Amino acid sequence: GRSTQLFKGLPATSTVEENSAAGVSVYNFNVTVSPLASGVAVLPTIVNSNPLTDAFDIESKGGLEFRVITTGNPVLDYETMPKSFDLQIFVEDTAGRTDLNILTIQVTDKNEHPVFRGNLAIQTVTIYVLEGTPPGPIYQVDAADPENAKLKYSLLPATVPFSVRKSGAIFSTKEFDYEKDPHGYFLNITVTDPDGLNSTKTVNINIININDERPYFITEQRIYRIPEEQSPGTIVANITAKDPDDEDSPSRLFYSIQSSDKHFSINPATGALQVSGRIDRDALPLRLHPNISLTVRVEDGPSSGHASETEITIVIDDVNDNPPECNPSDFRKEVNENTTPGTFLVDLRNYCKDIDVDPSNNQFHFTGLSGFGSNNFALESTVSGRLVMTRTIDLENSANPGVEVYTLTVRVQDTAQPNYSSKYPFYISFDIIYIYIRIKPVNEFFPVFHNLSYVFSVSEITKVGSSIGRVQAIDKDWPPNVIIYSIVAGAGNRDYTNIFWISPMKGDVKILASLDYETTQKHIFTVQASDQEKSTTASVTVNVLEVNDEEPVCSPNFFSLQIPVDLAVGTNINGFRIECQDRDSDPRSFRYFINEGNENSHFIFSPSAGSNTSHLILASRFDYESGLDTNWIYSLRIHITDDNLVSARDKTTHLIKTGTVTLSIRVIPNPTTATTTTPGFTVVTKTENLYSPSAWYVPFVITLGSSLLLGLLGYLGILLLTRLRSRGPPAGRARGTPLFHFTFCVSSQTMTKINTVFDGEARDPVTGRMYEFNTRSGARRWKKSTDPLQPMLAMQVMSSATGNGGQGVDRAEAPSKKEPPEKKKELPSATKPAAKPSAGQSETPGPAGLRLQKKKEESED
Repeated sequence: GRSTQLFKGLPATSTVEENSAAGVSVYNFNVTVSPLASGVAVLPTIVNSNPLTDAFDIESKGGLEFRVITTGNPVLDYETMPKSFDLQIFVEDTAGRTDLNILTIQVTDKNEHPVFRGNLAIQTVTIYVLEGTPPGPIYQVDAADPENAKLKYSLLPATVPFSVRKSGAIFSTKEFDYEKDPHGYFLNITVTDPDGLNSTKTVNINIININDERPYFITEQRIYRIPEEQSPGTIVANITAKDPDDEDSPSRLFYSIQSSDKHFSINPATGALQVSGRIDRDALPLRLHPNISLTVRVEDGPSSGHASETEITIVIDDVNDNPPECNPSDFRKEVNENTTPGTFLVDLRNYCKDIDVDPSNNQFHFTGLSGFGSNNFALESTVSGRLVMTRTIDLENSANPGVEVYTLTVRVQDTAQPNYSSKYPFYISFDIIYIYIRIKPVNEFFPVFHNLSYVFSVSEITKVGSSIGRVQAIDKDWPPNVIIYSIVAGAGNRDYTNIFWISPMKGDVKILASLDYETTQKHIFTVQASDQEKSTTASVTVNVLEVNDEEPVCSPNFFSLQIPVDLAVGTNINGFRIECQDRDSDPRSFRYFINEGNENSHFIFSPSAGSNTSHLILASRFDYESGLDTNWIYSLRIHITDDNLVSARDKTTHLIKTGTVTLSIRVIPNPTTATTTTPGFTVVTKTENLYSPSAWYVPFVITLGSSLLLGLLGYLGILLLTRLRSRGPPAGRARGTPLFHFTFCVSSQTMTKINTVFDGEARDPVTGRMYEFNTRSGARRWKKSTDPLQPMLAMQVMSSATGNGGQGVDRAEAPSKKEPPEKKKELPSATKPAAKPSAGQSETPGPAGLRLQKKKEESED
């Protein structure tokens, strides 16, 4: 907007006192608006300040009166903030006139109360003074004046034994006695500035009693004996002491154990010594040193009082609390069949022990050898624990029960009376040892195949991974050995190392690669059966059965064609034909079907069956005029099957393969025509840009030629209109009847970037990539994934001369890039005659019409 004087009272300077609350008025001013304005469009606003602050705002007083007020955020402080602020105030009226002026605000100082600092500023301070402390300083008061004035300190009441110095230091004036003097004092400390403003805080002073006597123990016993594994909380002893300072009051003694020990704890108030952790006499260090020494301390204060100490000893006794344990508790042994009687198997005592310390508690023995087949084994003695064989076991013997593993149990238990209740509450005073003895068989026999050779027949279309047969072998050893199957020779060819795979455990033969009867009709390989020590082999023959598994392969499999809309029926389109081959079918077995895209059945292939070559034929004419046909691009999907020679009865079971060919056919409409009307004439011209961006001179020449042609046409039109105006209208002709009617259709030249119009696309049969092409010039380029098809540009310009003032009216129409489906049959628009505007219809003149109209008006003037 335009700048003018809208403020009354600005620029100006005003003052405000520090610590002003929010809403305090600082300065008043008025706003005047220009005569053409109806009011204020933008209210007065602080748009900037120096220094930057949010301490001020503007509010309306009613009408065009305003005032500057404080916001209270932040609160103005003379001592810590800038002393002056320049506010830039902006206003704009409804006529667009603006004004910007400066209001200078100066902050004035105000005397403030002194303030305490430190802890005294936020709370009441409590001071503790020990009795017997000599007179001296006990606390330093910290205060300050916002104006940095000198402060004066005073203390009330004046009768207390304390004083305050000029520096604010509080001193005691006597040595206190807790038993004679008061135990606490309340002091009011006042600080005053030279103008008499003051602040007061309270200080509490407590006198603390001191302890000067040492406590002593009254318990005389120093040695205690307890058994191991006592429950936590069990009291071992009660340690007691007295403090002479507490003769006339309950004792306030604190007990503690000074030496580090995890087994015992003491009640700090009563002195009861109790078990706090597990005490295991059989574990280190108690296994070697069963005595535990503790230093007990008693003091009359929790940290720094008088204290005394005494030492006590606790002796730990052993109990039979551990059963014998064997590690491992189960044993696994292998013995060959036919092992001689008396053979030593295992000595159990080497794996078992009792960890009790006392010899009377750690003795044990073995009893109760049992289990199926235990009569084949025995213990030499209950003390030694040696297990030996007593009989020979032969697995091939028919009398053998067929047991491979014998499970034996032996019981081990304490000799002394056990006491496990505290440590093992559910223990039954003995342990069980499990002994697993496996009779190891001897491999004596070779595996034997059921057949010396195997023959399998399989179709060539059998899926990879399918099972085609099984080989099987047996082993006469008992128990039977695990037989592993493998292929040792002949399971591959020149393309695959292994065509077949055999299941190692089951002997199933499976296919690893596709079979092809046309390549190999028979496969022979050798399989082996092994029990890890002994092995045997057998021959496997696989006969491949022929199946129709090859699809017809046709060339080309993708092609793009263009045909005129008036192509004669029965014509071989562009001489196109497809040739097909099939490795396992006769050439006469092919049949051709157009499976998709053949709307209104315009296309057929001839012959449709019985040959490996077929031609694309136009079967019926296109009819776009009546609307029967609306599609200009046909995408045909042709299926070629190899079942022509198969009878109708066998087609339900015969394997039929299908090949696919894709065709893209574009129908080209008739060339553009010119249509005349009476009176007047119509000239229709259609131009397409078929040059590349590298031909820079082409757009220059076209533009220059078009400009000259339009200038010449305009000049001729002006001369013609001038001549007609001078002669006047012929007699008998209505004044409103036009003499001539001109219709021009010119091309639209876009000069920002001119490219060849690629209006078709197809797939390259060699590389498979998509490319675009121009249907008239044949120009091609590879298609980018982001390139859309370029629409053809067209513009019609119509001009008609009327007898009303001699003015011409032009109209330009540009078709949209995307026509509705129901209007596709009207394309291209250049083939239709330009419609004459109806009476009273308004038309928008294009650039060419404007130029013609301007020149005509100049000629009339």
